Amino acid sequence: QVHLVESGGGLVQPGGSLKLSCAASGSDVGIYSMGWYRQKPGQSRELVAALALDGTGNADSTNGRFTMSRDQAKNTVYLQMDSLTSDDTGVYYCSACTVRAVVCVGSGSFWGRGTPVTVSS
Repeated sequence: QVHLVESGGGLVQPGGSLKLSCAASGSDVGIYSMGWYRQKPGQSRELVAALALDGTGNADSTNGRFTMSRDQAKNTVYLQMDSLTSDDTGVYYCSACTVRAVVCVGSGSFWGRGTPVTVSS
């Protein structure tokens, strides 16, 4: 089992920045990759960014506007979000894959409870 805890969400004005954190614990199998997803109001969950912890792969749906990084010593990944707009509002979820894939669903995938981000003036 993998336990993921997100933090750092909140209310920010348009054009502002936020940095989300996700701390992982509890894995006896080993985490291959971690990612960030978001669920906008009334929409399904979508991938924001993901990366393999060994640096061999990554995914980014933001065209570089958001930056995902990791601190292996702390088993923590981060999502630096800049130039936020109201369209970025949603609940942001951290995920982890224990299968060898940058992005995974179903078996081998684990999820945090999410942290809400609201971009509003």
